[in-house]
Amino acid sequence: MLACLMLAATTTANAGGILTNTNQSIDFLRNPARDAAIGLDGVYSNPAGVAFMTEGLHLALNWQYAHQTRTIRSESPVFALGRKNHGLTEKTFEGVADAPFIPSLQGAYNKGNWSVQFNFSVPGGGGKCEFADGLGSFESVVGNIATQLQPLGATGYDMDGYMQGRQYYFGFQLGAAYKITSDLSVYGGLRLLYGTATYKAKIHNIMVNTAAGYVDFGSFLQGAATTVDAGISQVNAGIAQYQAAGVEAPAELTAKLAQLEGTKQSLNALQKYSQGVNLLCNQSGVGVAPVIGIDWRVGNFNFAAKYEARTEMHMENESTVNEASEIPAVNKFRDAEKIDEDSPAQLALGAMWNITDGVRLNLGYHHFYDTKAHWYNDTQKLLDGGTNEYLGGAEWDVTDRLTISAGVQVTRYQLTDAYMNDMSFVVNSSSIGFGFKYKATDNIQLGAGYFQTNYEDYDRVSSTSPRISDSFTRTNRVLGINCELNF
Repeated sequence: MLACLMLAATTTANAGGILTNTNQSIDFLRNPARDAAIGLDGVYSNPAGVAFMTEGLHLALNWQYAHQTRTIRSESPVFALGRKNHGLTEKTFEGVADAPFIPSLQGAYNKGNWSVQFNFSVPGGGGKCEFADGLGSFESVVGNIATQLQPLGATGYDMDGYMQGRQYYFGFQLGAAYKITSDLSVYGGLRLLYGTATYKAKIHNIMVNTAAGYVDFGSFLQGAATTVDAGISQVNAGIAQYQAAGVEAPAELTAKLAQLEGTKQSLNALQKYSQGVNLLCNQSGVGVAPVIGIDWRVGNFNFAAKYEARTEMHMENESTVNEASEIPAVNKFRDAEKIDEDSPAQLALGAMWNITDGVRLNLGYHHFYDTKAHWYNDTQKLLDGGTNEYLGGAEWDVTDRLTISAGVQVTRYQLTDAYMNDMSFVVNSSSIGFGFKYKATDNIQLGAGYFQTNYEDYDRVSSTSPRISDSFTRTNRVLGINCELNF
């Protein structure tokens, strides 16, 4: 069953930290402030609190559908040289992801003071996203090459780009909670993460605009190399004549030779791009980390805390990239390298107030220790600090069978210009969720929820003269239903 769920998963809705998804249940969608709530979804959000559920076997299957977009508006003077850009220096690159089936499974068996629990979910990764026109960082490289070739007759470029990224951390958590007293419980468990990712990128059909029209990039390089070789031969012949006469060659002649030889070196370096760039990289890795929790009931209040330790992950590459690229982000995918992709430690605090028997208010706080994790090229050091989330929500038992709920989540990253890039980015956001739970029978509960995230824009200016900038934003909408069985 778990194997089928893993194969069916196609993306995740990013609610949570930079590498952590917290939307592991429909209960979260309809009220994200679940850190001190008592329910089966607590197997992930408040595992110590699950011990206060009734004795017996509890099982829940959650299904979510997500639609995401990621948009980068890039500005660079080299874009004006692009055939499809109509002389404009600004271009928009949009990635789209639709996920028809995002599964998660929670289970618990309560007996006496003990609660044995299991959780399967997708707690990490950004899912799958496709950029049909590639990325600005890809096209900028081609535009810069066209600029370098202007002295050799290049006046513009044409190209086709493509980028697809898919990343998941499948999480398997097993643990147990114990009621020390009738109002105090503790939890300990282990979380195993299996990370898998595939990246596909392509820069192809590269053309160079010349006086004779658009020509293939490889053919242009060959013609340019022939012209440069002829120039080097001509200058060398002139220098040889001076040397034969016992006279030192003029400085301008030796300077021209150095310039031509430098141009030849540049052309040789560009040869590896004559057929474009084709990237296919598969990554995989495994990590294990402990999880601890506590839940304390005081009158009409319930308080809970959970700490997930850092999961050390090393993703090993199987890739078509064998040498360094002029695109810095591509070097992350060189063959046989092991890439640090830790899942950062997380502290979650929650409080719930039972105002009446049927009305509950919830508060929550999450902190992700992003700068303490280890990521590729130590990119975690480029952040100003860890991620903070603030959550609030409410539930109302309208009848003995129907419960409605709603909540909000505010996510604040400590981003810097140096950290942000178009291959993978996050931006500050505010989310709202709402939904209901219906008790169909004494043993079966059905639920449904909707969760929408509204993202801010993050603007990065790399240069003002000439102006080079990027503006990052996203959209995210999630629908979900679940079925909970209690025996």
